[in-house]
Amino acid sequence: MAQRQRSQGLGILLTKILERILPKKWVKRYEIFIYSAGIEFLAMEYLLVSALVAVILGTATMIVAPVKYGVAVLVTVFLGMAFLYPYWRISKKIEDMEKNLPDAFFYLASSLRAGISFSEALEDLTTAKFGALTEEFKRVVSEIGRGRSTVEALRAMAIRTRKSPVIYRSLMIITEALERGAPMSDVLVYVANDVREILRIRKERKASTGMQMMFFIITSGFIGPAILGIVGKIMKEMIQGPAAADIPTVINILLGFVIIQAIVSGLGIGVIREGKFSAGLKYGIMLAIMGVLVFQGMKLVNISF
Repeated sequence: MAQRQRSQGLGILLTKILERILPKKWVKRYEIFIYSAGIEFLAMEYLLVSALVAVILGTATMIVAPVKYGVAVLVTVFLGMAFLYPYWRISKKIEDMEKNLPDAFFYLASSLRAGISFSEALEDLTTAKFGALTEEFKRVVSEIGRGRSTVEALRAMAIRTRKSPVIYRSLMIITEALERGAPMSDVLVYVANDVREILRIRKERKASTGMQMMFFIITSGFIGPAILGIVGKIMKEMIQGPAAADIPTVINILLGFVIIQAIVSGLGIGVIREGKFSAGLKYGIMLAIMGVLVFQGMKLVNISF
């Protein structure tokens, strides 16, 4: 019991230290980020857990492997837990919600036309099957039941889903219409049709840029790293004497170029397919991992002269 209390006290102390070190604006943004991902931790608590897990795994790696691999594991695990995992959760959640949003609005509109109030229509919506969107509306209904106004609860939902401009804009239009007393069934139908058209255009854009995406993936994820990996292997086998001492540095430079090229290509894919650099981060990470594996795999290729 005493040991558990000491652990809790240490955790609270480290959390307070992080809050003092990190800028308040960044902490607030990260809090919203974690909140949007649906992770049941405070921002600083989750950041601390990510750092501790990264340190433990990094230290374990250093015991059985060179220090540089331990540092790589530490950085990778921390970034993966603290940023990539929440981002992945948000992306999957947003994708599912956007797909179901028009049908959910049509459902609400039909309920309103049946003569029930907006709050009752929201409660009715929580019994329908719209995936992650249903869970969000359950949260809205729960907040309304605890005394929050419908407008405030919907605005809170908009903040949680602000990573999706489509959902955020739609919810803000609906809350404004609620405040002004507009005919909600007509507003919901209008917004649902607007969202459906946006999703259709986005789908067509992705389909029309498929070849460009494949070009980036093949060149930056496979062909480029393979060529550079073979060049490094040839250099290692051909260069002898004092000059051979510089080969590891050159190979590390080539590996760095592979990673940079993969990240830049990923950002390019994000701009082509979704119109923004931030959307290309996931592609950049995927291509970087693929490129490093191919580059390192070239060491296994048997080259004879």
